[in-house]
Amino acid sequence: MEVLQLDITGMPQAWISVQDAASHVASRAVVWSLGDEPMAVLRGGMNAATGRQSTLEVPAIVALRGASRVNLFNQLPCYAKSKVLRRDRHTCAYCGEQAPERELTIDHIVPESRGGALSWMNTVAACRACNATKADRTPEQAGMPLLYLPYVPNRHEDFLLKGRNIRADVHQWLAARLPRASRLS
Repeated sequence: MEVLQLDITGMPQAWISVQDAASHVASRAVVWSLGDEPMAVLRGGMNAATGRQSTLEVPAIVALRGASRVNLFNQLPCYAKSKVLRRDRHTCAYCGEQAPERELTIDHIVPESRGGALSWMNTVAACRACNATKADRTPEQAGMPLLYLPYVPNRHEDFLLKGRNIRADVHQWLAARLPRASRLS
């Protein structure tokens, strides 16, 4: 599991290791943190004066001081086949059947051979049968209308789509910030 790193305004920046998060906590770079329980409790040496062992609790979500490292303007989420399949909830855009990830393909709405780009707005999940039936045609030419439209995920959706093992409390925090119309809600 990884820790969700935010900027001071609460905008997700990165998934970081527990060790990196511990470094931020120890250096007092964390402005605020969230999580039902610590992600980890690191134990240090014994205090000679008190005889107690030092501990450092690493929260599941940390917000760091300073300006955002990521320029949020004009930045699209990184495109990946697995993210498109998760965005489309493993559902074929043509027949509506749900299938495991290994049985789905990515279909170009406007085929690559006709200038269609490999992008969020030109690709959808499709079962192998529908993808083969549609072939090198547009949905209109194939008589196969889309059951849903593609979209570009926002920043919070992108962090959910990355497919990491996400703790329930972190997932809930991200999900609470999704647009109402999000398929991930």
